[in-house]
Amino acid sequence: MMKISVTFRNTEDEGWQREYVDERMKKLNKHIDAPTDVHVVLTVEKFRNVAEINITTNGLNIIGKEESKDMHLAIDNAVEKIERQLKKHKEKIRLHKSGGLKEEGEEPEALPVEAEDAVESKIIETRKIILKPMSLDDAVLEMDSTNNRFVVYRNASSENVNVIYRRDDGGYLLIETNS
Repeated sequence: MMKISVTFRNTEDEGWQREYVDERMKKLNKHIDAPTDVHVVLTVEKFRNVAEINITTNGLNIIGKEESKDMHLAIDNAVEKIERQLKKHKEKIRLHKSGGLKEEGEEPEALPVEAEDAVESKIIETRKIILKPMSLDDAVLEMDSTNNRFVVYRNASSENVNVIYRRDDGGYLLIETNS
């Protein structure tokens, strides 16, 4: 049984919002076994719509907060985030109750990891660069003039890709590749 409360900040209850939240929270019922308190905060700030969902059940507290230009999308994304956390928690409990290893030498099943989460948590930014042919001295000069910690360049004499990196102690590290 879910007890759902909805709070509105900088917006009025238009009716559809509460119904939409109730409808989306039904999706989570299959992952929850015990009585649950759900507190949903819907906030509107200029062009930002924020949906924050806080679920408390059996000492477990799960929070999902998402921001979007559309309130429907913010609610959907927050519910999906909560659902992933509930699945992960349920799998963790299942593995713990089964004793981890089923037979000697058998590895426990890996927890399912969503591909988008794995990519988002590792790659923050992607930059494309044009490899300029230059000497080591030119690469150091360019790094110093741009205040970058590293420069990727093509060595003018060997045509190999090199990386020069400024260390914390002020020295430089040269990484040479063999193409």
